[in-house]
Amino acid sequence: MPTPSLAALPIRRLTFRDLAACADLSQDRGWPREEHKWGLLLTAGQGYGIDDPDGGLVAACTVTEYGPPGRPALAAVGMVLVAARHARRGVGRRLMRHVMSTMGPTPLTLHATPNGRPLYEELGFKVTGSAEMVRGHFSPGGGPASRIATRAATADDLTTVVRLDGEVFGTDRTHILARLPAFADRFRVAEENGRLIGYAAAWPNTDSHVVGPLIARDTETAKALLSSLATQTDGPLRTDIDVRHEELLAWVKARGLSSVARNAVMTHGITELPGDWSRRFAPLTVAAG
Repeated sequence: MPTPSLAALPIRRLTFRDLAACADLSQDRGWPREEHKWGLLLTAGQGYGIDDPDGGLVAACTVTEYGPPGRPALAAVGMVLVAARHARRGVGRRLMRHVMSTMGPTPLTLHATPNGRPLYEELGFKVTGSAEMVRGHFSPGGGPASRIATRAATADDLTTVVRLDGEVFGTDRTHILARLPAFADRFRVAEENGRLIGYAAAWPNTDSHVVGPLIARDTETAKALLSSLATQTDGPLRTDIDVRHEELLAWVKARGLSSVARNAVMTHGITELPGDWSRRFAPLTVAAG
């Protein structure tokens, strides 16, 4: 259980003004600072944290809601961090219980590391899937050119992207997708006979570009989108691929990306995520589901 002093510290909503403190907390736990990602999560969703009387944050997390405003159909919990000096004192459990109480009956999802999984299981989360993080320098390799056409997304594509995403994700993510053109360095769509059949983005994160979201009609479309993003990137790529997409995982590994970690996809209040997993290859970020 938390010590009385920690238990007495209030949990408050974080804002964009807390960006530096959140990045400091990431760094304290040996994570990259990830200011760019924190900025998106704090503006597109909610942040919760506990202030340290000695400065900085004791703990923090983010919650990104999806669905109608005020009536979310799903919420993703991410960036659950406790400062090293306060670890193993019940702070993370207290913060998660606060989030669960605040969200009420709204179903929750999160990506859990092996270290975090026992806490979430204790809180009633169930494993419903798995995602494999891969990273490395992408090499196009040989073989015939893809028959799938891709191009840079334009403002005119956003309505169609939102519609496709709603089918695949299972609930509305307009508030996230509307921020994607400014958040990502590259944003591309795939078309067939004038019909949009997939989209993907690559955004900067410390020393790599993260590919996500990656939504595609099938594996060949996913490959075409990922290749088109990779050819415009000199540095390493990173992405988190649903392990059920075995063909895509084998393909990226054959082209220079290596497995970094495997995290459990967990849910609370629902037995599986909504939407069509067969067209959902990678999330925008595991912190946002």
